Amino acid sequence: MIIRKIEPSDNEILARIIKNTFDEHDAPKCGTVYSDPTTDDLYTLFEKENSVLWVAEDQNELLGCCGIYPTEGLPQGYVELVKFYLAPSARGKGVGTKLMEQNITSAKDLGYTAIYLESLPHFATAVRMYGKFGFETLENPMGESGHTSCNIWMLRPI
Repeated sequence: MIIRKIEPSDNEILARIIKNTFDEHDAPKCGTVYSDPTTDDLYTLFEKENSVLWVAEDQNELLGCCGIYPTEGLPQGYVELVKFYLAPSARGKGVGTKLMEQNITSAKDLGYTAIYLESLPHFATAVRMYGKFGFETLENPMGESGHTSCNIWMLRPI
């Protein structure tokens, strides 16, 4: 397995992995990444300075992705962990751990001081993993992600 930066040809498959995850977990589609128009063109989204989307790939099969993005409205030095989704075949095999580690390293390397994320109770397994990586639950959202249906907010200092 390799972890690499997103390429334009990844857009369609990654959008499908993300949307299928919402379907699989019966998660809300409105007010989430599912209905966010940037989900269909992640390559362009992550051309923004001080952002990166990492893709896990094994034998030319995309397994999932995870990135960091300087979401509007976050405090100075904060970045959002975004687009963390894995294909069902990749779960429970350490792929998520490797993507998380890569993103924490990238956030440090880019000079961020904290990583914020938003999630849903539908993704309880992921939320537990975030806790193992030192993310703590917040009472209120931060920044202006536009994902109004998310009701779990977490923060991890770097």
